[in-house]
Amino acid sequence: MNPLCGRCNLVVYPTEKVNCLDKYWHKGCFSCEVCKMTLNMKNYKGFEKRPYCNAHYPKTNFTCVADTPENLRLKQQSKMQSQVHYREDFEKNKGKGFSVVADTPELQRMKKTQDQISNIKYHEDFEKKKLGGEVPPHLPSIPSPGAFQPPAASQNFHYDPAPEPVRPAAAAPPPSAGKRFRAVYDYSAADEDEVSFMDGDVIVDVQQIDEGWMYGRVERTGQQGMLPANYVEAI
Repeated sequence: MNPLCGRCNLVVYPTEKVNCLDKYWHKGCFSCEVCKMTLNMKNYKGFEKRPYCNAHYPKTNFTCVADTPENLRLKQQSKMQSQVHYREDFEKNKGKGFSVVADTPELQRMKKTQDQISNIKYHEDFEKKKLGGEVPPHLPSIPSPGAFQPPAASQNFHYDPAPEPVRPAAAAPPPSAGKRFRAVYDYSAADEDEVSFMDGDVIVDVQQIDEGWMYGRVERTGQQGMLPANYVEAI
């Protein structure tokens, strides 16, 4: 038995039958629902089992999803699963350590400046305690690069505030003969070509390199190398 057309409801014979959108159509009845333009299998667009041309195809709009109990349950379940995954990742990554910050020349210079400020402050507080004075509390602060200002000198020695000396790029070891100096601060060597000393150490064979740096030998330890000029005074 021949089927009926999806538009005119008349019998569709095999010679004029178009099978599309789960229905049978006459070739002339398979047209756009709006403009009635005849369509074929290549240019039609189906919407709710009705044929449309490209120009009159219905535009679909998104609708808001209501917060039904089922949607709320799914939302809560997704949130709980996210928390479980977060805890699993945290447990896996715990103990793996932190990334290492590259020791750049700028960081080395800042570290050296902070070490010098700590040594000067320690010596100042030590002198005040030795004289029986009260040491006021100091708030921690991070010095800005290139803005180092030494504190006031102690009563036992004279110290002229000066900016941080600039190290020369390279310096050859001077001859053995030189002047004698006494250290007025503790100093820890920051590079291999520097020398460490303590307050009161005598430094011999001292040769001036520039306004900021000297070369000498610590009499107590026998070590020799470069040292900052504003940490010692002439004997």
